[in-house]
Amino acid sequence: MAGKEPPPLPAIARLKSYRWFVVGTVCIGACMGQIDASMTQVLLPRLEVEFGARLSSVSWIAVAYLLAMASFTPIFGRLADMFGRKLLYLGGFLLFIIGSGLCGFATDLPTLIFFRILQSVGAALLTSNSIAIVVMATGPAEHGRGLGLQSAAQAIGLGAGPAIGGLILDTLGWQWAFWINVPMGLIGILLGWLTLPQTKSSPRTGRFDWYGALLIAPALTAVVAVLNEGHAWGFTSPALIGCLFFGILCLVLFVRAERRATAPLLDLHLLTKRAFLLGNAANFLSYAVLFGVFFLIPFVLVRIYDDSALAAGLRLSILPITLGLLAPVGGALYDRLGARTPTSCGMLICIASLAMIYAFLDGSAENLPLVTLALAIFGVGQGLFISPNTSAIMSTAPPEQTGQAGSVLNVVRLIGMSTGIAGASTLFALGLGRADGSTLGLPTASLVAASRDVILLLGGLAALAGLISLLRPAPPQGPRTDAARYTTE
Repeated sequence: MAGKEPPPLPAIARLKSYRWFVVGTVCIGACMGQIDASMTQVLLPRLEVEFGARLSSVSWIAVAYLLAMASFTPIFGRLADMFGRKLLYLGGFLLFIIGSGLCGFATDLPTLIFFRILQSVGAALLTSNSIAIVVMATGPAEHGRGLGLQSAAQAIGLGAGPAIGGLILDTLGWQWAFWINVPMGLIGILLGWLTLPQTKSSPRTGRFDWYGALLIAPALTAVVAVLNEGHAWGFTSPALIGCLFFGILCLVLFVRAERRATAPLLDLHLLTKRAFLLGNAANFLSYAVLFGVFFLIPFVLVRIYDDSALAAGLRLSILPITLGLLAPVGGALYDRLGARTPTSCGMLICIASLAMIYAFLDGSAENLPLVTLALAIFGVGQGLFISPNTSAIMSTAPPEQTGQAGSVLNVVRLIGMSTGIAGASTLFALGLGRADGSTLGLPTASLVAASRDVILLLGGLAALAGLISLLRPAPPQGPRTDAARYTTE
């Protein structure tokens, strides 16, 4: 497939540091996607007012985006195995900026959600290829550093997104939160064309798994819809019960199809490896906790503490900033110590920070700095966790299944994000005790109590992720030998 893709610029490809140019290009896509993801969380309290929608409906702006990414990521991962990664990655930039531009022109909530899905198709093209490109570009002893840099770029995007979103909301209007993706995407297309290597031929063959591709989206959407809409529909309503039954049926059929397919979208046999299974379970929980916090805190800051959008964005930014600062440290610790120590310590720090938020989130201005400090500590814990956990998951896959392992990892991560937002939204609405799920016009005490319920849930999930990290098997000959199972084809 290499001959069908444009080669990198020879002057760049000859450089000794060429692999880091490739990593840097991937980091642009990672940063852009996370700016959008974190900025959207800051937009939700404003969009609740703009569209006059209930909390569960507004949350679909984030949830639909993540679910579509989870559905399309394995599809594009398989297509990349068949047809190459470079052109699909560049196409991801193009679709993302088109979707972003259209989101800014949406006049109602359903239209905005539809364009968010289109935007997420582009994001799925980027996500499905990013980890594999980094792994192929870096040497066996540098995977931790390369993935750490990618995690740092994601954290920079997560950190900048809330502040940028808050500034835009207070000055230009919510539409510009989507339009600013366009110039960054154009830069990514140009650099990707000049820098990314051609895809080497893949040993994998087989027909495309159309059956699995048709089942994955309705399966994931139905299950998450039950979690997100349970409060609005009623937990004993025929709609919810029917949706749950449909989701479970689609999941069973999807698993059956993937086990029988000669070239499945998701190679579920990877989950028979204990280290791979435990790593992805912790991956799911950690991102559920992270995005549960990202969903809740903007409502806390705006509704309880009466922060402006900019002030709320700046406070929220402290979390991903510390995450980004610690992500390379986490990658370096993995290269030296393996995954168990940094990941379990990272989750322990997250639990301590959530306990701080629970204790000091009372609506009083004098405790607001302590809540902000707790967000910073939470970012430290996530920074120590994410990169080592990602590296450990990828190290369990044989070299020829790097793309498949990356697809599974990304799907689990995205489902974790969706579940965290949907779960936090539902529990928050239940705690508020209002049928419409609105956060407007409620006394501070009610908002504080509902917020603390969500924090307790997230703390429990973090504790489970920490326990799983302690149970993960240690690499038999040290992390570097384990990492050497990667090869650059």
